[in-house]
Amino acid sequence: MFMYLWGYLYSNFFRFWLKWILRQLTGKCELQRICGGSKEGSQRTLKIEYSLGLSKSKVLRNAVHVGEAEVEKCVMDIIKEKKINIQKDTGFKTSLQICLLQISGYKKLYLEVENLRKVPYDSDNEEHEKQLIKLWNLLMPHENLKARITKQWCDIGFQGDDPKTDFRGMGMLGLINLVYFSKHYTNEARQILSRSNHPKLGYSYAIVGINLTEMAYSLLKSGALKSHLYNLVPGVPQMEHFHQFYCYLVYEFDKFWFEEKPESIMHFNHYREKFHEKVKGLLLDYNLLLTLQNIKKQ
Repeated sequence: MFMYLWGYLYSNFFRFWLKWILRQLTGKCELQRICGGSKEGSQRTLKIEYSLGLSKSKVLRNAVHVGEAEVEKCVMDIIKEKKINIQKDTGFKTSLQICLLQISGYKKLYLEVENLRKVPYDSDNEEHEKQLIKLWNLLMPHENLKARITKQWCDIGFQGDDPKTDFRGMGMLGLINLVYFSKHYTNEARQILSRSNHPKLGYSYAIVGINLTEMAYSLLKSGALKSHLYNLVPGVPQMEHFHQFYCYLVYEFDKFWFEEKPESIMHFNHYREKFHEKVKGLLLDYNLLLTLQNIKKQ
């Protein structure tokens, strides 16, 4: 109750007067102080996003909802609204523009990921079938499929003889993530597939991969991926960056699974949630980058 009351009083009363006092002392508005005093990346962009969202100015509040094409005009509108002298504060315009590109880009990326997730796997779609066969060839280069519908699919971790039924939850997003990891990190993918066949600690590689797609998707949807993506991309994040984060999850989950040594695959949900909480905790560090390339450099 106390925290709620404090939050209400701060956002509706104290914050306004604090900002006014600081502007009188520094000659700069809050947006200028953030851009000039915060490290570029998530530290700066998250503060800008928060400040704009709480502003009493409609021009500023609307800034977090503009599309990429409107960002430049929006920056000029804010400069005019806040009476900012960009001849004195020469870096402000560029800094704010980058922040707004990141904010609008994150929203756009989520929509692209969501749209791909909504595309169901269609065995009558030639492109869908090509992607599925590509996954097999990347993971099992020395073994040919005997048929399209075959128990061989279980060898790479699908549940039955036709993988299409396993993509229901994540649609084509699940398959494209699996193919991306197998294509860009082929050695790692084959090693993890081999480890997933461990007699005691084994798990269904493809099914777990689809499950991790859901994890990456939920973190993106909740906004938890903002800190990572704002640090990673000094502009508009792309689908490529989402796929790269998925690769990180696959690689790290395999390590986590074998370090934890679960008694049985029946405990998968418990360890999956434990891993999920671990990743969410890491994402609270506004200086961190969660990429597979970053791990391999260490």
